Amino acid sequence: MLTLTEKAIHAVKGLITETPEASGLRVMVSGGGCSGFQYGMGLESQAQADDTVIALEGLQVYVDENSAPLLTGVVIDYVEDITGVGFRFENPNATATCGCGSSFTAGDGSPTPDKSTCGHRG
Repeated sequence: MLTLTEKAIHAVKGLITETPEASGLRVMVSGGGCSGFQYGMGLESQAQADDTVIALEGLQVYVDENSAPLLTGVVIDYVEDITGVGFRFENPNATATCGCGSSFTAGDGSPTPDKSTCGHRG
């Protein structure tokens, strides 16, 4: 399944501390973005019935059954550098990614990219 770096786990735990109703992190993939699929993350109060729950150093990560195959092997990091601060996805399944880093293509069955949705060209 997916993993989070130590920095990403620490960042998410900090967000959960500030959001008392949250018990874990949802990581998902949906259709869209300029490369066909886009990543999504959010804090959740509980897992849903069809979720895979991943325990990482005391952090609960929820992944729905449709997103799970596209997140296999993904590493989520939290970075602070000159290009910005935030979560970055490293996806070994991606055959192409957008310059914005928030969308990807995953092989022959993925949707046709719509480059107009993220504001990046190329």
